[in-house]
Amino acid sequence: MTVAEYAAKFESLSVFSPYYNTAEAEYDKCVKFESKLRPEVKHLIGFSEIRDFQTLVNKSRICDEDGRAKSNYYKAVNDNKRKGHDRGKPYGDKNKRSGESSGGRKK
Repeated sequence: MTVAEYAAKFESLSVFSPYYNTAEAEYDKCVKFESKLRPEVKHLIGFSEIRDFQTLVNKSRICDEDGRAKSNYYKAVNDNKRKGHDRGKPYGDKNKRSGESSGGRKK
């Protein structure tokens, strides 16, 4: 689940909680939202202690998108690296004739 999907779900469910609908509960709403983020996003967002809910959602969404783009980039690079490894032996049997062996005496 992306941060944008999580934020939409969180907003839709927080409507039913009278506690989170007050202006005084903005801090607690941010703490609750931040506590359920994925660890890699929470690590980047947690130290800044953002207590405005919309700002927290936007920063979290940006970190999530950047992290996904970074991981997709490295996955693509690794896939490209592996494409050349199915070449076989570099000293293959290209120039050998069918009756010739690699060792021993010839008859």
